[in-house]
Amino acid sequence: MNKERDTEPDTAVVVCPDGPILVRGNFEIVSTTGEKLPRDRQTVALCRCGASAIKPYCDGSHKMIGFRTEFPE
Repeated sequence: MNKERDTEPDTAVVVCPDGPILVRGNFEIVSTTGEKLPRDRQTVALCRCGASAIKPYCDGSHKMIGFRTEFPE
């Protein structure tokens, strides 16, 4: 029996249709310059529409701009 497969992963990623990417668990968010970004919650929502005023975090702007995603069937 593989104990590694029997435990929950440290981090989980959920891509929300027409919304943000949710990341849960033990992880760091790092900017393009290598700077560690602040995180005070176990789960964060990351913007993928590009309209958030608090990037890289989601502020709900995707709803106001009508952001839509396509997922393969």
